[in-house]
Amino acid sequence: MSALEHCSSASPIFERFSAISRVPKTYRTRFAPPIIYTNSSLNLFSSVSFNSFSNPSFCVEKSELRSSWNHSKCLLRSPGREFIPPKEEDDEEVETEYDGDDGEEAADSDSFDAEALEEEAQDAVREYTVSLSRELTIEDETNDRKGTGGKQRRRKTSSVKIPDHLLPRVTIVGRPNVGKSALFNRLVGGSKAIVVDEPGVTRDRLYGRSFWGEHEFMVIDTGGVITVSKSQADFMEELAITTTIGMEGIALASREAAVARMPSMIERQATAAVEEASVIIFLVDGQAGLTAADVEIADWLRRNYSNKSIILAVNKCESPRKGILQASEFWSLGFSPLPVSAISGTGTGELLDLVCSKMKKVEALENPSEEENYVPAISIVGRPNVGKSSILNALVGEDRTIVSPISGTTRDAIDSEFTAEDGQKFQLIDTAGIRRRAAVASSGSTTEALSVNRAFRAIRRSDVVALVIEALACITEQDCRIAERIEREGKGCVIVVNKWDTIPNKKQQTATYYEQDVRETLRTLDWAPIVYCTATAGNNVEKIIVAAGMVEKERSRRLGTSILNQVVQEAIAFKAPPRTRGGKRGRVYYSTQAAIRPPTFVFFVNDANLFPETYRRYMEKKLRSDVGFSGTPIRLLWRSRRTMEKGEGKTAATNIQVPPAHRDRNLAVTRS
Repeated sequence: MSALEHCSSASPIFERFSAISRVPKTYRTRFAPPIIYTNSSLNLFSSVSFNSFSNPSFCVEKSELRSSWNHSKCLLRSPGREFIPPKEEDDEEVETEYDGDDGEEAADSDSFDAEALEEEAQDAVREYTVSLSRELTIEDETNDRKGTGGKQRRRKTSSVKIPDHLLPRVTIVGRPNVGKSALFNRLVGGSKAIVVDEPGVTRDRLYGRSFWGEHEFMVIDTGGVITVSKSQADFMEELAITTTIGMEGIALASREAAVARMPSMIERQATAAVEEASVIIFLVDGQAGLTAADVEIADWLRRNYSNKSIILAVNKCESPRKGILQASEFWSLGFSPLPVSAISGTGTGELLDLVCSKMKKVEALENPSEEENYVPAISIVGRPNVGKSSILNALVGEDRTIVSPISGTTRDAIDSEFTAEDGQKFQLIDTAGIRRRAAVASSGSTTEALSVNRAFRAIRRSDVVALVIEALACITEQDCRIAERIEREGKGCVIVVNKWDTIPNKKQQTATYYEQDVRETLRTLDWAPIVYCTATAGNNVEKIIVAAGMVEKERSRRLGTSILNQVVQEAIAFKAPPRTRGGKRGRVYYSTQAAIRPPTFVFFVNDANLFPETYRRYMEKKLRSDVGFSGTPIRLLWRSRRTMEKGEGKTAATNIQVPPAHRDRNLAVTRS
């Protein structure tokens, strides 16, 4: 028997919703057992006899079902509400009637179809999700066009899924501002790397999947390699490093030391990318011509990596005729130059042919299941200088990203693979610090604006978000805005309090008081777990992964329809929807979980306007207290149903009311 029949047989709400319900005389009802709640105030199955403990279903005699109805009526009885007992059954059927509660007409439910309601719930979730995604996509595309002044291109995807760690690596190296990030975007498709006409934008290693023909590989973008001896002032000018923005609380000596270490850190990241590469693309600037830095990089590659395939690509050769002349100057480097243009795509086909000819083809796994391919993504977000990159490095056990007191060190969204102790794989995403929009606009930095946009995109493509806050710093308005964005995107969240060792005179109750303060300030994420850690020392960093794994399981959990309807009926029995001035009261006919990630529930009611915002919040809290869903937002969609004329053979007109966080953004969906 379906979950809907279970609810209609055991719930007085459905008894009053149905004008006539026909039950055969010798009918035995079968449905899934509910969860036994210790604090349950409504137990409809006290007289149930199980067939066997190994059988997940059980039977209820009709006499037992009638006694359960009488018991539930006593619990649900309230002033102004009258229950009409069912009539005596005859040889063929039992008729149960009810008067119109609150003066409403009885709804015709003879054709009450569970499958139709489930499909309608799926349509409701699909329409709501598409509308929300469309708005968020348009918003981000608008920001990108303001920053880049061009249209975004859709990335092509391969039909064969191969794990990232099995793919061969192709690393792009060269001096600053030769177009490495532009070529990276051309090869992987889309605009994953930030491209701005200034040197030193890329600092960390950036990975992206690419394919050409039957070959698939990973492309690695690196920062510019500076090997020519320069002064500290030349370094700052070459890499566009500032010692003032976001570094007011840092001593001048520390600023200068951080600036002096920055070029070596960038080169260390580029060296690590070259070490793991199968093919190296040495990129030079055809318009600027041959430079001393190009000669030194070529000597370094020839001397240390002669066992690897090295391809010399001369970028910025938009004209095929001039490109040959521009490339001829680079024959002195000892490699065969190939003129290309990352912006227009000229010569990239020949470049990919040459790259694929120098690597081995990787065979795909046989019949990989969807669950095996699914790897949860955890993005690490927060304000600048709260320790996001330090947390990533502590988790992966290596210097995956550059850690520096210089504000805005991380610019791109850096992806890293991580395997937990239990074998569960995660994709970690380090993001740039998110400052206030007004502060970013006043700085006039296009690079920072694009970095913040990449951080918001990282939130969207992740499953769990680790919101990092500094222990000594107060929770600011910007933290609240990031929290609202996480809830709006429907992502799971773990609040990470970093630099916990800086709290002086910690006591046993310090964490409790701190948690109370966080809960009061970040009310949007009152359901998120809190982890206290110190990334630089590696203390409690592994608890972030444990908490994120728990949140992902809760986010992917599906609640049985019978259990959900029982919890809803318990909530209604404890607190009924309020009456309007006209005496009307909202009624819940049926509820179901229509989606996961995040858990989305659809309530079919007589009129969604009869359920005020306070009662919807009460229903959400009741769901969390009874069935869990810790660490993940849940969405409640209220779908109205209006009685239509008999004999029309049409589905009742319905409309969806979305959660309050999205209603003010004109995301209400109507379906008729």
